[in-house]
Amino acid sequence: MKLILTQDVSGVGAPGDVVEVAPGYGRNYLVPQGLAILATRGAEKQIATIRRARDVREVRDLSSAQAIRDQLSGLSVRLPARSGSGGRLFGSVTAADVVAAVSVAGGPALDRRFVTLKNPIKSLGAHTVHVKVHPEVEATLSIEVVADK
Repeated sequence: MKLILTQDVSGVGAPGDVVEVAPGYGRNYLVPQGLAILATRGAEKQIATIRRARDVREVRDLSSAQAIRDQLSGLSVRLPARSGSGGRLFGSVTAADVVAAVSVAGGPALDRRFVTLKNPIKSLGAHTVHVKVHPEVEATLSIEVVADK
């Protein structure tokens, strides 16, 4: 089944890519979730629009991505969150919360879709977050979740 990806799908491709996937995977997951559309003759305009949007969001070159990685590694990020007794959070810290905390700490503007939380952050303390700055560059960010006053 031939599809055009509208969002980044891990292991499949980036937005605007035309990919060939198993029919069940495309029909039952990618299309209903809005991650892809069927590849038709009229979809060429949509591909161009998706690629332009992707080019605007992506970091242009490897050297600027490495500079952002260095900036993130030297950044001290404190994230206030509501917590109960014992250090457990009410809810969890999301990728959007991490992006907001980085911008408050004076870091670069990030896209929440490139922030990877391997395990949900549900407790106070120091945690490690991975940020995919560029397809070849991944940054590790240390954040400290503190009790909100």
